[in-house]
Amino acid sequence: MSAPSPDSPAAPAPGRPRPTVAVVGAGAAGALVAVQLCEAAARRRTPLDLVLIDPAAEAGRGVAYSTEVPEHRLNVPVGGMSCYPDDPGHFRRWLCRHGEPTVTAADFASRYRYGSYLADTLGRAIITAHGTVSVRRLRTRATGCAEAAGGRVELRLADGGTVTADSVVLATGPAAGRSDWAPEELRGSERFIARPWTPGALDAVADSDDVLLVGTGLTAVDLALVLDRPGRTVHAVSRTGLLPQPHALAPLQAVLPPRDLAVLPFARLRREVLRYVAETRRTHGDWRPAFDGLRPWIGQLWQGLTDDERAEFLGRDATPWNVHRHRMAPSTAETVARARAARRLRIHSGRIASAAPREDGGLTVSLADGGTLRVAWVVDCTGPGLRADAGGDPLWTGLLGDGLAVPGPLGIGVATDAGRLLDAAGRAERPLFTLGAPRRGELWETTAIPEIRGQAKEIAEAVLAPFGGAPRPVRRRPTDQFGLPLSTHAAAAASFRGGLGRVITVRAKAAEAFARATELDPGFALGHAALALLGHECGAEVDVARALADAQRSVRERGDERERSFVEMVTRRVETHGAGPGGPDGPDGPGAGDRALIAHLDRFPGDAFALAVAVPTIAFSGVGDIDGSLARRLVEGTAHAYEGHWFHTSLLSFVRQEQGRIDEAGELARTALAAEPASGHAVHALAHVHYESGDHQAGRDWLDGWIGSQGRGAVHRAHFSWHVALHELALDDAAAVRRRWYAQLAPGQVNGVRALVDSGSLLWRARMAQNWTGRVPVDGVLDACARELVERPASAFTALHGAVALTAAGDLPALRRLRTHAAGADPVQREVVVPLCSALEAVLEEEWNTAVRGLRELLPSLRRVGGSAAQREVVEETLLYALVEAGHADTARDLLEQRLDRRASPLDRRRLAGLAGGA
Repeated sequence: MSAPSPDSPAAPAPGRPRPTVAVVGAGAAGALVAVQLCEAAARRRTPLDLVLIDPAAEAGRGVAYSTEVPEHRLNVPVGGMSCYPDDPGHFRRWLCRHGEPTVTAADFASRYRYGSYLADTLGRAIITAHGTVSVRRLRTRATGCAEAAGGRVELRLADGGTVTADSVVLATGPAAGRSDWAPEELRGSERFIARPWTPGALDAVADSDDVLLVGTGLTAVDLALVLDRPGRTVHAVSRTGLLPQPHALAPLQAVLPPRDLAVLPFARLRREVLRYVAETRRTHGDWRPAFDGLRPWIGQLWQGLTDDERAEFLGRDATPWNVHRHRMAPSTAETVARARAARRLRIHSGRIASAAPREDGGLTVSLADGGTLRVAWVVDCTGPGLRADAGGDPLWTGLLGDGLAVPGPLGIGVATDAGRLLDAAGRAERPLFTLGAPRRGELWETTAIPEIRGQAKEIAEAVLAPFGGAPRPVRRRPTDQFGLPLSTHAAAAASFRGGLGRVITVRAKAAEAFARATELDPGFALGHAALALLGHECGAEVDVARALADAQRSVRERGDERERSFVEMVTRRVETHGAGPGGPDGPDGPGAGDRALIAHLDRFPGDAFALAVAVPTIAFSGVGDIDGSLARRLVEGTAHAYEGHWFHTSLLSFVRQEQGRIDEAGELARTALAAEPASGHAVHALAHVHYESGDHQAGRDWLDGWIGSQGRGAVHRAHFSWHVALHELALDDAAAVRRRWYAQLAPGQVNGVRALVDSGSLLWRARMAQNWTGRVPVDGVLDACARELVERPASAFTALHGAVALTAAGDLPALRRLRTHAAGADPVQREVVVPLCSALEAVLEEEWNTAVRGLRELLPSLRRVGGSAAQREVVEETLLYALVEAGHADTARDLLEQRLDRRASPLDRRRLAGLAGGA
């Protein structure tokens, strides 16, 4: 479809109201469709009236996720239950934000929590789409459906009302079973519960004696957990007596099946699948990876069978397939095993032949093999019916009776064309759609969230396709500060420019400005991509994966070549953790993020956001290489696109000081600051100029004054304070260093990676310089950081500072854990951080000669970790300390003299004098 132009919402055709879409059913399937409709319509700015029809009190729960029994767990791990096909971690992150911070993708959440997740995700989608999509909830049932004028559809409601819609999505879930397996005398008994999930259905069972569950699948397992109590025996009977298999305790990687399965005749297909499962079990020690690998192919394989072959599968293979495919959570399996061991749960194989009432009100149930069971109640746990009208739903009964729908293969579900109902003539002309269980006849595997969420996305696309309309002509798109066009409207563009202005000046609240841009235009890809980048590289409070997925969705629908390139660059940096020189050249290997960034700037040199990301100054990790030539080439190569703009001049100043061209860097920084006094990049460069030139007193006074004025809104204010403290340290002013640390760098004022990089490293340097006596308060710094950040960092630069902080804390075990992590990480961590950790371990163990040897060998390659020379100097400070402790006074003296030749430092003069006195 053609996307509407970004300058204003698409308008309905003249004389016609906004299109209306009705979703019948607001359980999981209905909620997933509604989420996709709201978000896609908002991205495309397609006006829509959405009507959700369901009598339930809360959308999203349905029957499956309304249970409040804590033992009722999902049958799929958390990692497989996201609402979004392109964002598999969404549910796990939601749980982390809602009270379960340690949950993993392999855990099994409670079903009630999942219902809360669905309801919350739908609510957020409705809020996001507000202004474009209006949503109504009708707490009633749809009882009939008929064609209306203009190709529309009219739904009749149980409360007597009607809804006329341009499209209808039937998200009714599985049909209720008919209990036609039960003898007539059992179906007529008041002690028979045909629909156990109906509210209040089990109330009378609570204090009764033994209970019989008919069926041994997941429904029976759930009810056995509810009904289990001391003194009661829960019996369960099915033809095979087989319970669902449990999931593995630890996640197992799926094993892909042979590629040619789909072309095999059925008899051979069956043999090959059995052989594939057996081979997987032999080679991997478990059959589960074979079933998981086969799952994506089931729809294709099922559709390749004839009806006779499908019937043969149902008669011979469906039960063992279901037992192994639809598994119990490990905790559920353990509870079931305990109940069986205690004989409170007893499993029987067979079928029910008859049932007779007893004088005490209970039932005597006879099995076909001659056995009998005396129970108080019998509960139907055979699961949903296969026919769409199996439960007597008047809506489906009417659709089938009127020929607006026809049964699917073998009478299972209904026939569709990619979710659009086929009528009695085999046509899919009406705007009637369905998903999930009603499509079981044509897909077989279609009742789990991973399948339903994919169908929901496809149906939303099909439903919205006729409503997009032709794009309005746009004379001129809004632009950013540097003249690059933006695929959005003026209001969102203004917010984006505000965010970009804060990025290039290194000021706070850039993420808030970008978030506002995406609120104003949910389909603005650059706004989402900017949020993902700030969250990934700067620690902004952003759901990075979600923002990135939104950027990818939006740029496909509405984005020019530059915006597609930018989103691709952000994707590479997020998915490969940014830099990593020396890695393979593949698109997803280490360094892929850098290569994508360089390629983007080669094509679009005027993209200031991308250029800010590429230069490893104060805000971003930049591109990584051994000598810094990549960043230098990028800055120098883009000069023509900026014509002396203060932003580019600021970056050039930083590059020049890294080259050692200190005087030139100072002039460039002052030129940039004259044009924009708030330019954080220019201030940062000038701070380095002052430090490297040994102008510590003037640098301290000037930077301290800037922090108190223009720097009040700086996003990395703590880093500027760190620079002031470096001057105070070089001036050998111990009291000033302490005051600075407690006033501006102590935890609480600085947290996360900034605390690790600035606050932690300053404490260690002060201790090495004997400017901080006693134990340094580094434990508070580590407490202000996530443990994963310290011990399992994504970048070598963070790893270096994590190693320094752990050394300052004297935490040898944690330092060794960091070394182990680095050994399995990117090449820079393996080749630089691992030997650094080993040398620092020697420092903690006071094996000074070993420490000296390791640190000296490391210095030439240290630049590979990124950051500035002043930051990496912490390793040289540690070497100097180790040299003194090892008794290598001459070598320490040579190192100090070299440093003093480079720049003045009262601290180094004092240390040199101390060595001379010791000699």
